[in-house]
Amino acid sequence: MSKPFEFADFINEFKVSFTFTKVEEGSWQSNGDYIPGGATTVQMEGIILPLTEDDLRYSEAGSYSVKDKKIYTTDTLENGQVIEYKGDTYTIQSFKDYSEYADVYIYLARWREK
Repeated sequence: MSKPFEFADFINEFKVSFTFTKVEEGSWQSNGDYIPGGATTVQMEGIILPLTEDDLRYSEAGSYSVKDKKIYTTDTLENGQVIEYKGDTYTIQSFKDYSEYADVYIYLARWREK
């Protein structure tokens, strides 16, 4: 069944590339050996926009700055994941769940100092 609002074509038209680092935790094997985790860099695409004045004022996750971003993507991210876009690093802070209405995921990402 289709969603009332379909933005995937819009994202495909205006998408930009960004990366996120997927961190995998280490694990203990049954023989007692520890296998360390690692980090994998994954290329993603989506629309990355500055926050609106309403986003800056009324976020449930606290206040944001003008350096923070809103990300629209057809792929899922998790809170706490780190992404990189145009040389800047951001942490995914919150997820706006519109999955019943739209075919995209919307995230708020906080800029991190280098």
